Amino acid sequence: MKGIHVTSEILPLKKVLVHRPGEELLNLTPSTLSELLFDDIPDLQMAQEEHDRFTNILRDNGVEVVYLEDLMAEALDANEGLREKFLDEYLSETGQKDEKILALAKEYLEKIKDTKAFVQKTMAGLTLKELGLFKEEDLHQMIVGKSYLAINPMPNLYFTRDPFASVGNGAVINKMYSVTRNRETIYCDYIFRFHPEYKGIVPNLYGRKNKYHIEGGDTFNGNETTLIIGISQRTEYEAILQLARNLFFSGIENKIKKIYAFKIDNNRAFMHLDTVFTQIDFDKFTYHPAIIKEMDVKVITKDEEKKDLHIETLTGKLDEILAKALNVPKVTLIPCGGGDPIAAEREQWNDGSNTLTIAPGKVVVYKRNIVTNETLRKNGIEVLELDASNITVGRGGPRCMSMPLVREDWK
Repeated sequence: MKGIHVTSEILPLKKVLVHRPGEELLNLTPSTLSELLFDDIPDLQMAQEEHDRFTNILRDNGVEVVYLEDLMAEALDANEGLREKFLDEYLSETGQKDEKILALAKEYLEKIKDTKAFVQKTMAGLTLKELGLFKEEDLHQMIVGKSYLAINPMPNLYFTRDPFASVGNGAVINKMYSVTRNRETIYCDYIFRFHPEYKGIVPNLYGRKNKYHIEGGDTFNGNETTLIIGISQRTEYEAILQLARNLFFSGIENKIKKIYAFKIDNNRAFMHLDTVFTQIDFDKFTYHPAIIKEMDVKVITKDEEKKDLHIETLTGKLDEILAKALNVPKVTLIPCGGGDPIAAEREQWNDGSNTLTIAPGKVVVYKRNIVTNETLRKNGIEVLELDASNITVGRGGPRCMSMPLVREDWK
C-alpha cells in the first residue's frame, strides 16, 4: 500500500503510522516538564510495553503498522547525501545557540553508523555529559532545577497524530503550536519528500514553515469532500483559511469542497478537537458534555466567481451541525463519563473521548475509562480496551498515538 489514502475517520483502517516511545522519555526531568508539555515523567519500559499492546491490538485486527523511526531511516538510506542535509537542518532547529555545543553534537551524531540508531538519537536529544561537557567531578556544582541538556528531546513523538494529517491522498504537514513540537514535523517532511513509497506521490497540503499553527488532533476527515477542523489551543483559524486556499486554489489535486471550523475552549484539557469528541460510527460520536451547546461554526467553501473563499456562519447544536456536515439524517452523541459529571471530568482527563476507530462501530480506547467504555457498549459499539496507565501522562489517547495512512474507500 503505497502513498496515503484517507477519506474518513471510521472506514476500516488498513495502514497506520506510530512511534514506539524511546529514550527521549529518559531525558525528561522535573525542570523541563512544562517546556516539553508533559505533566509527569513516564516509565520508559512501561511506556514501551503499553505501546506494544496498542500495536498488537491493531495487528490482531488486520492493520499494517509502520514506525516513524523506520520510515525516516529508510528515507535517509535511500538518498545519497540526505543524512548530512537532514543533520544540518535538524541542528539549526534545536534552539541551541552555543556554537561549541552544536559542533560537538554534530560530531557525536555523525559517529553513529546505524541510520535507525542515528534517527532515534536525534529524537532522544543529547545531554551535556554525552558531549563531555559535564563530568563526575562537576556533580558537587549541580544545581537543582537547572537543565543539563545540550539538545532537548522530543518526548511527544509517540503522538504521531499531530505533526501532520492525512487528507485524501495528501499530507497536511503542520506548523505546530509549540517550538518543542514543531521540531517533530521534520521527520514527516523528509519521509513524504524522500521515502521511496511516498516520494513524488504525496502532496504537502500545508507546510511546516507557515506562519500559523495547526495540528493533526484538530483535523477530521468527515468524508471524501468534507473536513472538520477545530479552532483550539493548538490550531489557529488563520491556518485553516490558509489550508482552505491551498486545497481550493493551489492546483493540488484533491476532492475537498467544504471545511467546517469548530471553535472549542482554549485550554490544555481541550487542547485539540479530538480531546473533545471523536467519530465512532457513521452517525455516532463520543463527546465531552461541556461542548453540547449552541455553537457558531464557520463553513468555508470555494467561491468560483470571485476566486476567493466563501465563509458563512452556521449556528446550532453540535449534533445538528455534525449531521449536516456528514450529510446524515441524525447524529447520536455518546457522553464521556456516561452523563456523570465527576466521571466525565475524570475520564476526559484520561482521554475518554479520544477513540481510534478501526472500523465503523469498532474502537480502541483506554481500559481505565470504565464508565465511558460501558456507555459505548450500551450504544452498540465494539470496544477494544488498551490497558495503559503510564503513557497517559503525555495527555493523549489512542487516536493521538496513531496516524492513519490508508483506510478503505467509500462504496
